[in-house]
Amino acid sequence: MPTIYPTIPETITVHLGPPDSNAENVTVSFVDYIKNVASSEIYPTWDEQAIYANIYAQISYALNRVYTEFYRSKGYNFDITSSTAYDQKFIYERNIFENIDRIVDDIFDSYIRRIGFIEPLAAKYCNGTTVTCEGLSQWGSENLARQGLDYFSILTNYYGDNIELVTDVPVTDSRNSYPGYPISRGDSGPDVSVIQVSLNQISQNYPRIPKIYPVDGIFGEQTENAVKRFQEIFDLTPDGIVGKATWYKLVQLYVGIRRLSELDSEGQTIFGSSLEYPDAISPGDRGEKVVITQYFLAVLSSFNNFIPSVTINGTYGPQTENAVISFQKNQGLPQTGVVDEVTWNALYDAVKGIADSLNVINFSVATYEKYPGSELSSGSRGPSVRTLQEYLNVISLSYQNISPVPATGLYSSATERSVREYQEAFSLPVTGIVNEATWNSIGDTYVKLIAEINVSTEQYPGFPLKEGDEDLSLPQSILTS
Repeated sequence: MPTIYPTIPETITVHLGPPDSNAENVTVSFVDYIKNVASSEIYPTWDEQAIYANIYAQISYALNRVYTEFYRSKGYNFDITSSTAYDQKFIYERNIFENIDRIVDDIFDSYIRRIGFIEPLAAKYCNGTTVTCEGLSQWGSENLARQGLDYFSILTNYYGDNIELVTDVPVTDSRNSYPGYPISRGDSGPDVSVIQVSLNQISQNYPRIPKIYPVDGIFGEQTENAVKRFQEIFDLTPDGIVGKATWYKLVQLYVGIRRLSELDSEGQTIFGSSLEYPDAISPGDRGEKVVITQYFLAVLSSFNNFIPSVTINGTYGPQTENAVISFQKNQGLPQTGVVDEVTWNALYDAVKGIADSLNVINFSVATYEKYPGSELSSGSRGPSVRTLQEYLNVISLSYQNISPVPATGLYSSATERSVREYQEAFSLPVTGIVNEATWNSIGDTYVKLIAEINVSTEQYPGFPLKEGDEDLSLPQSILTS
């Protein structure tokens, strides 16, 4: 299976203002962007460990915007804004501090991620004095550094113990994932792999989309059928060709599903008791309840075309009002643009319904266990060997050239054969010994296959159900019985 990881973009396009403003776009090197942000956001006189921690957060935040195509998937022609109400401070053509210049050159090809996740962490932060948030406190990080904490301890203090740093990430020339031309049957390569992985992920939540086996980077009949069904569900021309509109709808849906997953991965508790109706939320309002309203609307816009996309910034502006009115219209409520108690409850019910039906909230994201610390080979025994065997058995379901093995916890000759087959299939040294590289490769493949194979029997079909609808995928004998 081709491996798809985030890379460091050579350049990033910055909108010099809020998303919908008539501001200029500038394209700068990613390294220069981070140097500019760091020089604009923090003080060069701070303790160096605090500076490192803040820059890691800034890199990860920017990469998350690029990797998820947060703005481009909504039709914008930039990657990030310079507005601190939405993103990070960027002052075009400003001077860069000497020590920040040096530190960014040292770590620009690294980022933070949750253990078991691929995407860079959307590492939220704020100054910690006039503004506080669930994320890194800039002044707080300086205080922790003065107390003797190193940069990674500072990061875990704010983002939790389940993070890791990815280092030496390759730099590529890609600001925008769409390859620039339609992809169709007969094509092959990494772009086809991206389509297949995305469709398989989305099909967990939209079961009318057939699974693609194997994910081989070849655009064959299975992939074409899955693309057509995806296009039918989302009101795109069902031609089986992945043009720009289809590509970015795939991105949008992936981001929507991740946004729901984020409730767990970021440790948030939006579906808690604090969601009792506060009071009317109107244009001009600010604060936590506006954030939650925008969050609900952002989730719904990913799954329903009738709701326009919303930026989560805590300010109830025209964009949020327009989305509220669209939601009220769809729900048959008075189109006031004010979130009264009825609208609030309807928003909550709609998002909670999707989350429950997708089995997203309070679910366990598939991860693999850490490398046990020593090589596994013939004669090894114990829980780590059993885990290895279970991973290989899942992988063997999709890779016929890899043999299943009894999960006994004993590293048998059959286990060694299966490991050798895996190593050969995935271009690893064929030793029959599981070192850290082989363990992580097997674990990564296992996680991807779990994401592609597991399908809930109670999934959201991708569209509202109403009286008179029927499931045309069922045999006619069942429908008429």
